[in-house]
Amino acid sequence: MAYTPDKPKLPETNDELRARIPGWGADLDPKDRPAVPQEVFDLSATGAHWEFPERQPERRPRERSIEHKFLTPVFGTSCPPRGLSGKIRQFAYARYSEGRAAHWLLLLGADRVDVFESRLRSIGEGRPDRLIAETGIKAERDGKRGPHRTDRGHQALDPFVVAAPWLLGAAVTYAVIRRLTR
Repeated sequence: MAYTPDKPKLPETNDELRARIPGWGADLDPKDRPAVPQEVFDLSATGAHWEFPERQPERRPRERSIEHKFLTPVFGTSCPPRGLSGKIRQFAYARYSEGRAAHWLLLLGADRVDVFESRLRSIGEGRPDRLIAETGIKAERDGKRGPHRTDRGHQALDPFVVAAPWLLGAAVTYAVIRRLTR
């Protein structure tokens, strides 16, 4: 609705809605609700002995959206932010609202950086990723062949899709090293 200097249309009254929509407001009167005999608000029945639950201790800083005053009482800590990807995530949460595309694009970028960091870490630990086995190229080669295969159209592109990020990364690394050595 555009902003205009005119007075906005008032919402319909209950009687107008009831006349226009068959059955509208059938449950407005509590006596007409099917769950009325069971609908008893009894705090002692829930077992809750607090107004606000006890908070989980925050041992290291966590990401928190700028829309929220504080973290929820219980939160996950399975993958705490670390490295450059963690810094990107912290920046996304500190700077942008969750309603902004920049927030989510930064988080997506942080995920890509995290993948790169994980690959570097695995090489450093002496357990590099097995690219041929883990990307499914060998399974594609050894798998079902013939005209009845549904993914024949993109089969020729698979090696390029898998290899392109590595070739691009190698080219960028080469260009950076070349520039630094000059």
